Parts: sequence; structure tokens; C-alpha cells
Amino acid sequence: MLTTNPFDDDKLREECGIFGVSNADGAAALVALGLHALQHRGQEAAGISSFDGALFHTHRAMGHVAGNFDRPEVIEALPGRVAAGHVRYSTTGETALRNVQPLYADLATGGFAIAHNGNISNAAHLRRELVRSGSIFQSTSDTETIIHLVATSSYRTLLDRFIDALKQVEGAYSLICLTESGMIACRDPLGIRPLVIGRLGDSVIFASETVALDVVGAEFVRSVDPGELVIVEGDKVTSVRPFAPVAARPCIFEWVYFSRPDSIAEDRSVYSVRKAIGAQLADESPVDADLVIPVPDSGTPAALGYAQRSGIPFELGIIRSHYVGRTFIQPGDKVRHLGVKLKHNANRALIQGKRVVLIDDSIVRGTTSLKIVQMMREAGAAEVHMRIASPPTRHSCFYGVDTPERAKLLAAQLDVGGMTDFIHADSLAFISIDGLYKALGEAGRAAVRPRYCDACFTGDYPTPLTDCDERAAGQLELLAE
Repeated sequence: MLTTNPFDDDKLREECGIFGVSNADGAAALVALGLHALQHRGQEAAGISSFDGALFHTHRAMGHVAGNFDRPEVIEALPGRVAAGHVRYSTTGETALRNVQPLYADLATGGFAIAHNGNISNAAHLRRELVRSGSIFQSTSDTETIIHLVATSSYRTLLDRFIDALKQVEGAYSLICLTESGMIACRDPLGIRPLVIGRLGDSVIFASETVALDVVGAEFVRSVDPGELVIVEGDKVTSVRPFAPVAARPCIFEWVYFSRPDSIAEDRSVYSVRKAIGAQLADESPVDADLVIPVPDSGTPAALGYAQRSGIPFELGIIRSHYVGRTFIQPGDKVRHLGVKLKHNANRALIQGKRVVLIDDSIVRGTTSLKIVQMMREAGAAEVHMRIASPPTRHSCFYGVDTPERAKLLAAQLDVGGMTDFIHADSLAFISIDGLYKALGEAGRAAVRPRYCDACFTGDYPTPLTDCDERAAGQLELLAE
């Protein structure tokens, strides 16, 4: 199986997106629509669970939402007024059906289904202790650890058991849980992963991004607060905050890349922030050039901001085909190389003889940038400069982002000069960490305490990394992959 979009292999990827609907006729159909809007957050697998007042129903499948949940018979097999869904990339656990969410279990308190965005940074440690106590795991997903903690809690009510479980986990989580009483949604105390609340008539909706609310016609109400649990039982909505208050640290990469540009994240327009990042990048790293060209599609808003601030014309110098699937079956390295141009092709007539500035959101391994620079040169560009709308990615993420190990991060191995030589560009520059904060309306990272989780750039992890530390000390084996 050959990837026709090798650029995707050199991007940081979100672990997943979640969407839940309570108190709505045909809830599963709404969830399927919401998951379509969140497909960019996870393209390996999708699942939906529903509760009809008596029984839980679940359909999980590998692949995209389309093709798995656009058939009437699938939605009809998910009856009920409460439903939750999940689209997945894997960061912990193998890519297999047993790890596709929502995960379901019959507990002493009744049925329980859970969809999780994020990553538990002490899941392996907890799993080891749970297995020693007799727990039997059915998946390699860190999410199942939460289920076992709920199941083994000594508290009486499900809500208290759930809170007890969450107080034992470290890391990042936004969760939507189905119970026999309704739905529980929550974020970790730092609010690292996003979760928003919407209203559609009498229905309450939870989603990873506001764009999913737009797709189903729901009104955005607010973000779920860090450390907040929102409980929906019929038309009754209550909120509890069982954790000691701490300063929130939402993931800064949501504005750089993960969220769709038409979403609102923490009350800020993602599109506007990305344009501001581009403008700040133009101030910090100007270049004498003829054209500003975005790397499709994630670099487009930042490229617009860069062009408007610099006065250099914005042009679509790389054309992306929207009609090529993710994979096709063809052998051979020659076809593999040609496959690049099936999805991205240089606009040769525009580029030839021009000095171009390429704008992309990030550099991970560097293979994407190398291929794009080569593409520009083959199209006749006189000079190729690259500007990146995030600081250098020097550290791995342990909070729900599929990041290569640090040894494979180009910025962890080379300085900017070495990276410039590696991608064969005439120049390369990244936005500074202070500049990124300024684009988000802050005075700069150094001026105040860090308001975001920016560990992938700075190495400043806001939570303990128990599994990582124990593995480094040789005390803990990796989860089965």
C-alpha cells in the first residue's frame, strides 16, 4: 500500500476528535455528521456508541467516517437519544479494531462507553498495577485504563468513581462518556486538549471543535472549563469542578495546525490567529522575494498574513488535487516518487524565474520541506526561501499528538543553518516562541507565565511524565504495540 501524500507522513497528527449528542432524536446521525467535520483530527478509524434507554449499541470500523457511517442501516442500528463518537489516530496502542473508540464496558453501576482525546502519561504505570490486581485488559489503548480505574474504585456512585479515576491519571484528556443516566463530558485540569459545548434546540452537544457544531446547525455556547465535568441527564445540565484549581495550559499547536481554520479555540478565531502568526513571521524574518506561496493547505492563512504584512504578492504556487485518495496499490520506487505529484504539483508558469517564499506550519522530520523545495527548483524558481509558522519542534509530545521520537525530529538534531542545508533552501526561518505568543495576543512567553502547553517547542512539560521517566530508568516495559 503506497501513500500518495507523503507530506502527511511528515506532520504532527492529533490523536483524535470526539463528538457527543444528548437529548436528541436520531442522535447517532448527528454524531456521524459531527465526526465528518472532525475527520482531520483522526483518519485511521471511527466509532459511534448510542443508548436507547435500555441497551447500548456500538459500531466501530477502520477507515474514514464516510463509507462506514453514511449507510442508513448502520445509523438505524444505533438507536437512542444519546450518542457519542470518535475519530482516531493512534499514539498509544496498535492500529487495530480493538483499540477503536468509543470503548464500552459493563460496570457494577451499569453500562459505560467512553471516547477520549488526549494521552494518559502514566497509563502504562497504572496498567501494570491494575493487571497485578487482577484486571484483564482487552485493548492496548491508554483509554481503557480509565475504565478499569472506574470499575475498581471503592466509591458508590458512578460519578464519584469516575472522579476518583480521573484523580489518578496524569496527562491530557477530553472525554465524552455515555452512561445509563445520560452523558458526562470533561477536560483535564490543565485543559490541554479542547472540548466545547453547543446547543441545538433542547439538545446538548459536545465537540472537539466548534466547526463540528456548525455542521449540525448547533449554537456554540462555551468551552468546557479545564477540570470541569458537565453532566447531562435528560434536559438537566449540571457542572462539577472536583479538582484543585491550577493555571490552564491549552495546547498551542491547536492554533498552529490541528484545528480547522474555521473553528474558534478558547474564544479566538483560529484563522485570525494563523494570519497574525504569518504577519509576525514577516516582521521577524523578512526576505526580498517575488511571491509568497503557501504549502497546501495548512500554510495558507499564515501565508496570507505574511503576504499582507510584507507586501509581497500571495500566489498559489503549489496546486493540490482534492480527488486523489490517501492510498493506491502500485509497486516500485519510481511510481512512489511520481505519486507525490498526484496530490501536489508546482504551478510552473507562475514560479519559473521567481524568488519564492514558502510558508508552512511546521517542520518535523524535514522530508516534506526537502521535497517541496526540490519541487520549486524543478519548476524553475530562482530562489527558494522557507518560513515556518511555528518555532522549531525539538521535543516529543506526550499529550495526545503522534510525534516521532526525539531522535527523528530534525530541529532536535540540527541548528537552523544545518536544517537549511538539509532541505536545500536558500534561507530558512521560524517564528520565535515570543512571536507565537504575541500572535495569540500575549506580551510574549517570557513576559508572563506560559499560558499554553508549548512543550514540543520548549521542553517545558506541564505534567509529570511517569511512564517516560520509568521507561528511561528501565522500570517499565512499553505497552504492547
